Formats: sequence, C-alpha cells, structure tokens
Amino acid sequence: MRIASYNIRKAVGLDWRRDPHRIVDVIAEIGADIVVLQEADKRLGERPGVLPLDDLQKDHGYQLARFATGARSHGWHGNAILYRRDVLEPPDTERIHLPAREPRGAIAAHFRERGFVIIGAHLALTAGVRRRQLHTLCTYAGHSDAPAIIAGDFNHWGPHLPAGNHEVITPGLSFHASRQIAALDRFVITDDVSARRAHVHTSMKARQASDHLPVVLDFDLAQAHRQGEAGC
Repeated sequence: MRIASYNIRKAVGLDWRRDPHRIVDVIAEIGADIVVLQEADKRLGERPGVLPLDDLQKDHGYQLARFATGARSHGWHGNAILYRRDVLEPPDTERIHLPAREPRGAIAAHFRERGFVIIGAHLALTAGVRRRQLHTLCTYAGHSDAPAIIAGDFNHWGPHLPAGNHEVITPGLSFHASRQIAALDRFVITDDVSARRAHVHTSMKARQASDHLPVVLDFDLAQAHRQGEAGC
C-alpha cells in the first residue's frame, strides 16, 4: 500500500494565495491509499477545513476520517487523514492528547479490516517538548494491537529522530518547497511494517502548493497480519 504525509499550510501556496484545488491536484498526482495531512484547518474561529471534500470524494475517491470536534473542521489540531474508499473500510478513530505548551494533538485511524494503525501528528517547535510528544506517540504505537505507522511533520532538523526501537523512514528533504534544506516530514514504523520505497514528491504543482513537499512511503505488512493471525 501507499501512504503520503503532507503539511498543506492551510492550502496557502508560495504565492501566498489560498488555492485548495492545487492541494487536491498534488494529492491526485501521488495516488496514495492513505493521505495524512497537517494544517488542514484554519487556526481561528470555528477552525474550518480548507479542502473541497466533495471534489476529493467524487473525483478521486478519498473519504475523510472523522476526528473533528467542530462541524466545519477537517481534523483535530489541524491533523486529518484521507483514505481511499475503494481500498479501505472506514476506520475507528481516536484523538491522542500530547504534552505541549501550545494546543497540540495527534490522531489515530485503526483500519481493523486490514489490521493496521495510522497515526498522524504535527510536533512542537521546541526540542524538549517534541521529544516528549514523540515518546507518547511511540508508546501508543508500541502498545497497539496492530502494525502502526506514525506520519507527519516532526519539526526535527537533525539527522537522528529519537524514536526508540521503531524504524524511522526519512524520504528526503521536504522543506522548504522552494529550496529543500530539511527533512521535517517523516514516517516511523513498527517492526510489523516493511518499508518498500520512500520518496519526496517534487512535481511542479507540489513546489507551489505549500511550503512543504509531500513525502511518500510504499509499505507492506507482516504476513501474519495480512492473514489476520496473531497480533504484534
């Protein structure tokens, strides 16, 4: 299967225009089964989502997993997950509270029919808080009853991401879209997930639609989980 993670900066591109249809076009280019989004909602008021969900569903087959506490939001603390309805059944969803000095949270989608968990997050700017948040997420993944992938904007500029015993997948330099200098967007996988290929999506539209480039991971699950046998 294929998963992508994309900080869409509330659909504001490098030209400072809010154009959600550019984001939709980039998502369509990638062709992922699951898309984990950061900054999918505006920050103020009712925190409305910025994407045309009807177009995503009708034209590209993507359904929004339900995490929002407000009627107009796409996700929770800006984190959202899209999935292909022709590939996956609707997941069970859970909001994960993170230690933070500012409002932060993560989300988890349990795709129980396929037997795996996707966790989406956008971590803090402060290194100490970020380490505590990542520890919380890795603990959640490790205690899950299924293989897990953590995807998101980790806001980590260094080469080593402290993810305990879990494998870190760094597809490449994903920030800034105009001049790639940092690998802020990554994946963390448990040992029941096999990473096949990973890359940064660098199309012309992706270089204009947001200040981050999407990262993409093709993965497989352990044979036991694919056949619905023993959990991890």
